[in-house]
Amino acid sequence: MRFLGNFVRAIDGLNDLIGRGVAWLVIPMVVITFLVATLRYGFAIGWVSMQESYMWLYGIMFMVGAGYTLLHGGHVRVDVFYRPASARYKAWVDLFGSLFLLMPVIIMILMYSYPYVVTSWHRLEGSHETGGLPGLFLYKSVILVFCVLMLLQGLSLAARSVLVLAGHKEFEINEEEHEGV
Repeated sequence: MRFLGNFVRAIDGLNDLIGRGVAWLVIPMVVITFLVATLRYGFAIGWVSMQESYMWLYGIMFMVGAGYTLLHGGHVRVDVFYRPASARYKAWVDLFGSLFLLMPVIIMILMYSYPYVVTSWHRLEGSHETGGLPGLFLYKSVILVFCVLMLLQGLSLAARSVLVLAGHKEFEINEEEHEGV
């Protein structure tokens, strides 16, 4: 059980650190969005690469920060039955949800996206738009990072559930920690 506890702490720490780091991408994304809108509507000037850059930043934040969101309970869930339930019930829901929903879907995404990412790297694929950003192959690679981080967080959630079911109360999900995330 000690191994599981250390595993949960390590994965949770990794996704927390990555999520907090990637959150800083909001600043350049907002600045670029402001510039795009100001230049387009104020001066009738526009660049495809500038528009793509804020969309890519948003995509990177979404994909790389998904593990952080799962860790902190910010994902979509029907809380009508979950929130008032006991810690053991939540642990069972999280265990089955991780093992039979989250991880199989992420594995499928990984399996189906990997060949596209490899092909993109072989071609050094760039934007399909004239004047767009050249590194589309790098952007597509973020899908693989997303899958790995989500798989790790899913394993952490499953391990946390096993620990809670084994009576380790320190691994119970604290709802107050998840408020506002």
